[in-house]
Amino acid sequence: MTPGKLYLVPAPLDFGCKTQTPLDEVMPAGTLRVAARLQHWVCENAKTTRAYLKRVDSLYPLTQPIQALQIQELPREVHKKGDHQAGFDAKPMLAAALQGFDIGLASEAGMPAVADPGSSVVRAAHELGMEVVPLVGPVSLLLALAASGLNGQNFAFVGYVPQAEPERGQRIRELEALALKTGQTQIFIETPYRNAQLLQGLLQTLQHNTRLAVSSGLTLEQGRTLSDTVKGWRQKNTAALVPDQPAVFAIGR
Repeated sequence: MTPGKLYLVPAPLDFGCKTQTPLDEVMPAGTLRVAARLQHWVCENAKTTRAYLKRVDSLYPLTQPIQALQIQELPREVHKKGDHQAGFDAKPMLAAALQGFDIGLASEAGMPAVADPGSSVVRAAHELGMEVVPLVGPVSLLLALAASGLNGQNFAFVGYVPQAEPERGQRIRELEALALKTGQTQIFIETPYRNAQLLQGLLQTLQHNTRLAVSSGLTLEQGRTLSDTVKGWRQKNTAALVPDQPAVFAIGR
């Protein structure tokens, strides 16, 4: 039997935000139609995926009630340690594909397996001979980069920087040195409740001519990207500019 396909299904970027954007304004119809017909899912969070599919159902009726869908969560240790940790085998989560069923992979926001869990599932699908199909939808890292005015020809996503000093300052200086030497834009993220601390750390550590961009709420009505030199940032009322929702930070020259 030909195995089913693995569909990488993007989710809207309003997870954790106070307001939501109408789904049909940020998600292509083709992506939503595929999501509506899938009966088997692997996801970061089952509750979030059900909420997303409920929104899909209001536009494109699901082929089965949400309660009847087979939804598996990736183990918590995958979230904490990363998909590429030794010893984790995602192939059992794709057992339905060997019976010919297509499977959807979803994270809480944006494209699964990009700055989110899921790459282990994609790798397992390739090992099982499954076709992997990425669907179209919002990817916060690329939207933020495009809106930053920084180098979009050479860039790197480096995940999270350390929370505490002096490790955080040292890491920021390392990334800045790389950006200034090579021109490579450095992109990183933080949880919303630590955005203020990270922004303060950046402004205290970076050189005044380094450019800093902060994007938040992308694809939402209140979405914004602020980009300026560190010197320019220091002249702003930064307390009023700290995003209270998921954000993407980028530095470069």
